[in-house]
Amino acid sequence: MAFYSYIFLLMILSIIILLFRTLILWKKSVPVELFVEALRNENNGNFEEAVITYETALSKSKKTWVFSNSLENKIIEKVKVLHTIIDYKNNLRFTR
Repeated sequence: MAFYSYIFLLMILSIIILLFRTLILWKKSVPVELFVEALRNENNGNFEEAVITYETALSKSKKTWVFSNSLENKIIEKVKVLHTIIDYKNNLRFTR
């Protein structure tokens, strides 16, 4: 076999491996599960736990290149809002 045929086989093999990896990560979707868990914590009033879970989901979504920026933007906005709510609650306790 010629050298070019080995390169062609290597490219096909790498594409197949990347497709399998994408499918496995797509079905697993750990950041989405963490996002849903953080939403539950936020709705229950556990804002500190929700912030920790959101930040974990954000770090997991940055590690995988499969996810879109819309999820990351939603998580960043939620974390900003939750930090504001936590600061407001803490300031409200000191003024009373």
